Amino acid sequence: MIPRSFFRASRLCSRCYATNTTTTPPMLLKIRKDMKTAMQNKDSNRLSVLRALLTQTLNASKTSQPINTDMQMLALLRKSASASRAAAEEFKGAGREDLAEKEDLQVKIMEEYAGGVETMSEEQIREAVQGVLAKMKAEGTKIQVGDLLKKVFAPEVLGEKPVERGDVAKIARQLLAETP
Repeated sequence: MIPRSFFRASRLCSRCYATNTTTTPPMLLKIRKDMKTAMQNKDSNRLSVLRALLTQTLNASKTSQPINTDMQMLALLRKSASASRAAAEEFKGAGREDLAEKEDLQVKIMEEYAGGVETMSEEQIREAVQGVLAKMKAEGTKIQVGDLLKKVFAPEVLGEKPVERGDVAKIARQLLAETP
């Protein structure tokens, strides 16, 4: 007779994990690599900025809209830089030049990373919006900004291309104002 413990030990164990196949944005990989370099060089200003950015991306990953693209990372960088600029102005108003200088250094570091993200040029965006606008005029439909933006952000036009939505909306409004 075979003991029960033999059967328990011989069972095959398998676990199924649900995975979302998301890729890490290249900007986030660069930030992680630069954080290691900042640690080695003992660059405390850069290290604190990079740690804050990584913390914000980790917090975003726990929400319904995690950061999966460089454009989302760029938006996070710009939001953080804006907050640091506002803090620097408040510090200057309170007479704390030392803290204002620290915030200004953090803004410079964030802008350095924000400049590393390539986006579509304004001319390319303008051409795409004009093309969609011409199609809508040819169809004879009433053109509104929302409808125009929906068609511009369709996968076949701008879709997943690196573009700032605010810039596209601004250009679309300009072009609609110019057309009779």
